[in-house]
Amino acid sequence: MSLFQPDAATFNTLKSTPKTIVVTGGSSGIGLATVRLLSSLNSSHNIVIIDLSGPPPSFTHSPSNLLVHTCNLTSWTAQRAGFEAAHKKFGRIDAVFVNAGIAEYKDQFFDDELDGDGKLKEPDKRVLNVDMDAAADTTKLAIHYLRKNREGGTIALTASLAGYLASAGAPLYSAAKHGVVGLMRALKQECAKVNIAISVVAPAITVTPILASSNRELDEKTPDAYAKEMAGHGVPLNKPESIALAVCWLFDQGMKANGAGIFVQADKFADLERGLAKSRQQWMGKEMLDLFRGGRTAPLFARLDTEGPTKSKI
Repeated sequence: MSLFQPDAATFNTLKSTPKTIVVTGGSSGIGLATVRLLSSLNSSHNIVIIDLSGPPPSFTHSPSNLLVHTCNLTSWTAQRAGFEAAHKKFGRIDAVFVNAGIAEYKDQFFDDELDGDGKLKEPDKRVLNVDMDAAADTTKLAIHYLRKNREGGTIALTASLAGYLASAGAPLYSAAKHGVVGLMRALKQECAKVNIAISVVAPAITVTPILASSNRELDEKTPDAYAKEMAGHGVPLNKPESIALAVCWLFDQGMKANGAGIFVQADKFADLERGLAKSRQQWMGKEMLDLFRGGRTAPLFARLDTEGPTKSKI
């Protein structure tokens, strides 16, 4: 698996062709860095931010090319309304960055709490609700609207290094991000049939507001202060602009990016998915891999036919 370096100067499609791009969680961190890069690449892009709150005043983009829809993304109807408003205002949606997420929330496995009846209290599932369920909802909405375009479109999802190598102390976050990677893998072949490229970006630790909130004991520190402390322990860190660069590279690649999994660590870039695909025989063994390949054509689950997508009922 070799490293590569995306160069925004070569993003010819994003620079030359105005697009309508939806970014969830676009008001801070990686999402904000992404909309800023998109705006700098082409001021005529229609940018749709769906988030709990709007972007800071420092983000400037032509009001006629900007839509901010504030909502709780765990609400299907509220998130759906954001996509509806975007399509109504701009007439189409070309790309979606499924990015909104939160850090691990408290200890849900070893810290026992009792409910009003004195029995073990149900765990708090907000991390799964935001990082997995809401992300799946966004992906559903993205596919629905991108299928309206003859040429399809692109979807990028924010996974994490924790979606490949689980992070001790963040079990639900790790589970959700593994789920995001699995969602992309399971959708990539079907999406390709309807001219939709789907991929993930998998950042290692990145200096954003989520960084400080992920540490329950140090949550009063700023992200920069927390990052400085982690760097002192040798932890490789990313700038959010590096993740934005990876996302825009995926968007600019179009269908060539389908199935990619761009790992970003210390602001360096590699495609984990391509590497893992090439090494299957090493980690599965030849016999197991041959057995798997022999059964791939079995009609185990419903699939889109090769003649075209199932017609939408909406």
